[in-house]
Parts: sequence; C-alpha cells; structure tokens
Amino acid sequence: MAKDDKIIKYKDLLVKPGKKIKLKDFSTKYEGKNLNKQEAEQILENSRKKLAEIQDELYAHNQYSVLIIFQAMDAAGKDGAVKHIMSGFNPLGVKVYSFKAPNSVELDHDYFWRHQLCLPARGEIAIHNRSHYENVLVTKVHPSYILNENIPGVDSMKKVDDKFWDMRYKQIRRFEKNLTENGMIIMKFFLHVSKKEQKKRFLERIDDPTKNWKFSLSDLKERAYWDQYQDTYSEVLSETSEDHAPWFVIPADDKWYARLAIASVIHQEFAKLKMNYPIVSEAQKAELQKAKVQLMAEDDDKKKKSGKSSGGARKASKKSE
Repeated sequence: MAKDDKIIKYKDLLVKPGKKIKLKDFSTKYEGKNLNKQEAEQILENSRKKLAEIQDELYAHNQYSVLIIFQAMDAAGKDGAVKHIMSGFNPLGVKVYSFKAPNSVELDHDYFWRHQLCLPARGEIAIHNRSHYENVLVTKVHPSYILNENIPGVDSMKKVDDKFWDMRYKQIRRFEKNLTENGMIIMKFFLHVSKKEQKKRFLERIDDPTKNWKFSLSDLKERAYWDQYQDTYSEVLSETSEDHAPWFVIPADDKWYARLAIASVIHQEFAKLKMNYPIVSEAQKAELQKAKVQLMAEDDDKKKKSGKSSGGARKASKKSE
C-alpha cells in the first residue's frame, strides 16, 4: 500500500475537526497527473490483499471493531465502492447494511436504534450504506419529516430550529464518542460527485435496460434540492468530524480513483492501530509441541500397521504356493 499512500493525499481528503468547510472547496474529480485508471486498478487489487491481512489481524486481536460509513448524493457510487473495495475481505467478518426511509417500527424508537442493532462486534467490520446521518441530512432538507418521530416537545415546524439541529449534532458526537471509547474504529466517507456527473449517471440508468432498476423518480425530485443538500452536507461534516471519528471527502466523479482513495484511507487508519496476533506463552508452546508429537505419531502408527498388513499378505502368499 506504500505506493498509493503517497499518491492519495490523506490530509487533502480529511475534514479537519473544528474547521468549517464548504463542499465547493473540494474537488469532485482526480486532478493529479501521476495516475491513470489501469494503474489505479492494479494498485487497488494489491490493496485488497493487504486489507484482507489486516482483517485477519483485527479478528485475532479481538479488541477493536470497525464501522465504515458511506454517505453521498444519489448515483455517487456507494454500492460500487463497497463491492470493489471490500471484495478482498472475508465475508464472515464483514456485514453490509443499507438503510432506507425508517418504517413505523423504527420511528417508534430513537433515530439511533436501528443503527445500533447493526453495529459490529469486536473483531468485525460493519459497513453502513447511509447511516444515522440521514437524520441530519434528509430531515434537514425536509424538516417536516422530523414530526414523524413524535419527539416530546417537538410538535410543530417552529420547534425544528437551529437549536434543534445543534442538539442533534451534539447527540451524534456523543454517540460516536461512546463507541470509540469502547474500542470501535469509525471512518466516515462522503462521496463527492458533481451535479453534471450525477446527471450523466442518471441518463445512463434510464437508457440502459440493465440499470433501469437503479433509477427512481424520487431521485430526480431530490436532485431539485441539490444546493440545499450541498449546504447541509457542508454543515454536517463540519459539525461532526472528530479526531476519533473523522470525515473524508472523496472525489467521486472518477469511480476508479474514488475506490482507490477509500481503500488507501482505510489502510492508513488501520495502520494507526497497534494490532498483533495473540502472544503464545511458553506453556502454550509446550502444549502445541505435545499436540504435534501426537499428530505425527498417527502417521507412524499408520506406517507400522501398513507394514504388518503387507508382511502378513506375503506370508499368506508363500503358504499358498
């Protein structure tokens, strides 16, 4: 991963904690000259192998769990990123959850509830395709949705004010802080696609029969709120990027670059952990050697029995002669 760690500038993607950002200040495409699609795909293939090794260490170490969050505008490439980057992981240790609009049961709980049910155990990785952040993104662009949550004291649109959103940001920061203090590693990725590129991908979904199922008229309706979403994302990322749970803005117009950038960030975040395989004590090593001797003895016993069997057969043959 050393090569792509140099190509992918971690600090350029990071939303620095405490800093107010505007998405318009982040590029939506790869602007470098040292990399092309073919090279990126080769590096990504190598990175998958490295990530698989790290996953094995994560499982054996059994102290950390990992939560990876993807947020983006429609058609930004979240599904493809999950598919390509995580294909190197052992599926037994990775669970992917995609969250849609909450149903009636979910609305009868606090907005963290359904996401808490999908948090990873120690040694495991969970990927949330959309997340608890929908409750400060979609609901801020469409604040009337908040009334469906039946929150005490929030019984009119007037109550969904700046004070309400500040409180919700505080809740999210506290929620993630609690998780990280108990051994969870959180990485949050915003796939930053341009409005022009989104239009292109929408048209591809409409024109290609094999992609028709990916397009919904609701996607077009949400596109009409593009500027509001850009402002809301800027605020959310600024308010909730922390050292223990950072946000990364990934240029997503070039899918091949976005996938490599995400893999590189994940690797660099894992590299900060001091993980190792469990240390075996001298007593355990002695037990391992005893087990080895016992297993090897099974082979010796088979050889002896085989020798006796063939010897007996030769004697029987001579008698018959």
